[in-house]
Amino acid sequence: MKTVLLWILAIVLTVGSAIYQRRTGPTHPFRGKVEIGGTEVSFRLLRSFPMPFDAPIRVTVEDKDIKGFYRFKRFPSFDQWEERQMEREDDKLVAYIPQQPAAGKVKYQIFLQKGLEAVALSEDPIIIRFRDSVPAWAIIPHILFMFVAMLLSTRAGLASIFKERTFGLTLWTFVTLVIGGLILGPIVQKYAFGDYWTGWPFGTDLTDNKTAVAFLFWLVALIITWRKPYHRTWVLVASVVLLLVYFIPHSLLGSEIDWTEDGAEEIYQTARLVAGRYLPAGVGIF
Repeated sequence: MKTVLLWILAIVLTVGSAIYQRRTGPTHPFRGKVEIGGTEVSFRLLRSFPMPFDAPIRVTVEDKDIKGFYRFKRFPSFDQWEERQMEREDDKLVAYIPQQPAAGKVKYQIFLQKGLEAVALSEDPIIIRFRDSVPAWAIIPHILFMFVAMLLSTRAGLASIFKERTFGLTLWTFVTLVIGGLILGPIVQKYAFGDYWTGWPFGTDLTDNKTAVAFLFWLVALIITWRKPYHRTWVLVASVVLLLVYFIPHSLLGSEIDWTEDGAEEIYQTARLVAGRYLPAGVGIF
């Protein structure tokens, strides 16, 4: 009965941390409500979008007297704000954010207007990052292995608290973490943004860096439990470290093109030519 209860507790903690990470990450859509002209408008603003299309930001506004406009510019850049009217599609107003090369970001802000009344959907501009598509064979196993690693890590931490054997759980935590974070993770990163690794020492991507930190702690825990199957201290420490890692929003300080750097504009213009060559007629490009 104790074993069953510990597994249930581990599942609850794992699911809770996964939901928290998902909802607090910089790529999770920004949601909210505003009121204009006596009408309440709910919205969902995208912060991540796959190429090769402009990102459609749709806001349901049934009142035809309510108009919309938006402004945008690349981020980070020295660009000036560009402003456009939102298009109406039945009961929706749509803003099309110009697509960028993989890891390119755009800062945008949407406004609704009725008569002399105007309201912004977000107090601060939203930042959306564009990416290439990731095949299902890479992203699905990556997510599953990382979830299982977190589950086993939490269960191993509970085992150390309740003085159970910790070696088996430590071994499988380490294996699933390596597969999900250090093998499949870089593959997903390569497909999405063109680089296998953007953490230390090559960049500041916290997703890569926190995976590396968790790996090191679990490596030490594995080495120790290999000789002492009931060892508790390092297993508990490694478990807490991985739990804290999951509370760091996913994709924070992730890959991005800095349009203020020398050579960035050349990348942008080359991507325009490539995108225009392969997009169907009528599809907007940046």
